[in-house]
Amino acid sequence: MTKNHLVTRDIDILRGFAEWDGIVVAVSITTLDPALRMKMEPRTSEPQLRLRAVEELSRNGIPVIVMVAPVIPGLTDHEIPNIIKSAADAGARSAGFIMLRLPYGVSDLFTAWLERHFPDTKEKVLNRIRDVRGGKLNSAEFHDRMRGKGIYAEQARDLFDVACRKAGFDGNKIKLSTAHFTRPGGTQLDLF
Repeated sequence: MTKNHLVTRDIDILRGFAEWDGIVVAVSITTLDPALRMKMEPRTSEPQLRLRAVEELSRNGIPVIVMVAPVIPGLTDHEIPNIIKSAADAGARSAGFIMLRLPYGVSDLFTAWLERHFPDTKEKVLNRIRDVRGGKLNSAEFHDRMRGKGIYAEQARDLFDVACRKAGFDGNKIKLSTAHFTRPGGTQLDLF
């Protein structure tokens, strides 16, 4: 998984693995808004460069999945359909999403970040996060931690599912092969 266009410099290597159905590249796109990306992910490639990476990889026969991650309820969730459509137009073959997680001290950092960049919508965003996390800013429950639960999580899931069907991603799972994997022979070496 990458947020950087630089993955394209390894196309020659990745293409070899793709010929054996041995690789899929996941490109994470959080937002299509360059200004918001600069505030959220200042050291990553711009959204258009990430989409160009999807296009270049796909054109070279390398399967690409786009991850809409993290989805920030009340801030980026409305972008899900446009991200999926743009990814499909660029050649992505599948998509996934992950709801924002705020474990441990990350919640304090995120709250301070919201206060600095979005003071007018800070409480709305934090309340939406609490809505998808059972009243807290984070939930480590196994089945809910990546997608959340509750009405806003269901809306995000439905928005994602509809966008994927429109993009032709419905049920389009990329199959990888282990046919070319060779188990090393001999015995395992000792560590010391």
